[in-house]
Amino acid sequence: MEIPQLKNVYNKPGIELLPHRDPFLFVDTLISADETGAVGEYTFTMEKNEFFKGHFPNYPIVPGVVLVETMAQVAGAGLVATEFLGEQASFLFAKVEEAKFKRPVRPGDKLTVVSKIIKLKKIIGVFEAKGYVGDELAVEGTLTCMLGGAK
Repeated sequence: MEIPQLKNVYNKPGIELLPHRDPFLFVDTLISADETGAVGEYTFTMEKNEFFKGHFPNYPIVPGVVLVETMAQVAGAGLVATEFLGEQASFLFAKVEEAKFKRPVRPGDKLTVVSKIIKLKKIIGVFEAKGYVGDELAVEGTLTCMLGGAK
C-alpha cells in the first residue's frame, strides 16, 4: 500500500482534533490531510480496547462497526485539521454504503486509514475510505456524514 502524499503533513494526535475520548477515540495520529482527503492511523491493543475481552475472546478481532467508526474519525480529523470544520465541529453518520471487510484486524494491528473526499458541502460530507494493515486492505466503504460547525 502506498500512502498518498497530501499537501499538509500534521502528525498530530487525534485527541487534539476530535471531540471523542477514550474508550471511543480511534485515531492515534492524523498523518496528513488536504482538500482531497486524509490519512491517519490507529493501533488496536488489548490494553486500550476493552471490546477484545468479549468479541470472540478465543480469537479477538476488532468489530466491523469499530473499523467503520475509525475510518469516519480519520475523515473527520482531516476536516478539523484543514479547518473546514470549526472548533465546535460535529459529524454524525447518515449512511454507510458498500462496507467490505477483507481481513480480520486483531490486537497489535495498526490500521492506516486513507479517506478520499467525494462530496463536501456545509452540512454533508461523503468519503471513500480504506483501512490497511501493512500492505493488506482490511476494510473499505463509502461514508456519508452530517456536518456541524462548517465554516
